[in-house]
Amino acid sequence: MKQDVEMRNGGYYIAGKRVSLDSVVYAHRRGQSPKSIQTSFPTLTLAEVTAGLAFYFENREAVDKSILEDEIAADEDARRDAQANPEWYEKMRLARETFRKKRLEKV
Repeated sequence: MKQDVEMRNGGYYIAGKRVSLDSVVYAHRRGQSPKSIQTSFPTLTLAEVTAGLAFYFENREAVDKSILEDEIAADEDARRDAQANPEWYEKMRLARETFRKKRLEKV
């Protein structure tokens, strides 16, 4: 029997692919259909997407725990980076603010 999802580099991945199960789960949470998710990740087949989602539903607690741990680690990394490079982060904040204002002016 083929394994649909594998654990690699501390996370879940669609077997034999570089697409993380997290990516598929996030797309599902945003309301994307399996076909839409497959279109977003053209290296996956529709069968791989549905198998990944089936794995998620069968192992939701473990996968959600893994996703949460990754989110916490990413937040900690971002906080540490912001403290180490406050000038750069302020420059990026101002650039985002300018971009948003220009985009709103077009509406």
